[in-house]
Amino acid sequence: MKARIFSILFVGIIFFCGQSYSQTVEQLIAKADSITEAFNDDGALKVLLQAEKLDTSNWEIEWRLSRAYSNIAAHMPRETSEQEDKQYATYKVALAHAEKAVKLAPNQSRAYLRRAIVNGRIALFKGVFSVAGVVTKVRDDCRKSLKLNNGTVYDMALTHYILARTHAKISEKWKPALTVLGLGWADIDTALVHYKKAVQMYPNYIMFYYDYAKALYREDQYKKAKEMLDKALSCKIQERDDAQRLKDSKKLLKEVEDELN
Repeated sequence: MKARIFSILFVGIIFFCGQSYSQTVEQLIAKADSITEAFNDDGALKVLLQAEKLDTSNWEIEWRLSRAYSNIAAHMPRETSEQEDKQYATYKVALAHAEKAVKLAPNQSRAYLRRAIVNGRIALFKGVFSVAGVVTKVRDDCRKSLKLNNGTVYDMALTHYILARTHAKISEKWKPALTVLGLGWADIDTALVHYKKAVQMYPNYIMFYYDYAKALYREDQYKKAKEMLDKALSCKIQERDDAQRLKDSKKLLKEVEDELN
């Protein structure tokens, strides 16, 4: 009888501890998300590292760690070689967490999206035309994310945006030169298609409208570019760099209006 009671108590303790543990991890993730929304990536990182200590094989923690490290790196100063080295090292940490998220959740769109974002930033850091292999990985991860198509509406719109931006940036270079580099697949028309999908899927987002407008302006589609810039200027700030994007949108809008007049 005593053995049976002990067994029941033991099972109960294990269940309670497991439940408490799970809630703690979920609470930390929710806390980190709230801090991230306040543009405090350093604060979110601290909370996520606490969560990772409790669960080292949770892909939800890993992709968020990748986002935090990547955002922190993107806003680091790079005036000296030491600062550049630190920034690149931080991007590599972000990539490692994204890689882990993909390994833990190979059937999740968001994992591939986060890896595409980090590799995209690394490509910009290194110079996109000097790291063709990294740029191609960005394209391939975006395609994989879209094929799985199981992220949130924002995730999928962001994937279209990243793919569009990749095509737009690479296609700025002379096509024959791109072919030699193995980047001949990049195309501005493809970029415009994906930008359009991004703004349709997730409207009222400054970043999407602004970059779409830049691509349209480049192709002399001034009327459509103005439409996107007007929408950008009517949006509320949702990202850390949106204030600057609004300033840039106003500047580009003036150039567009000059072309239309």
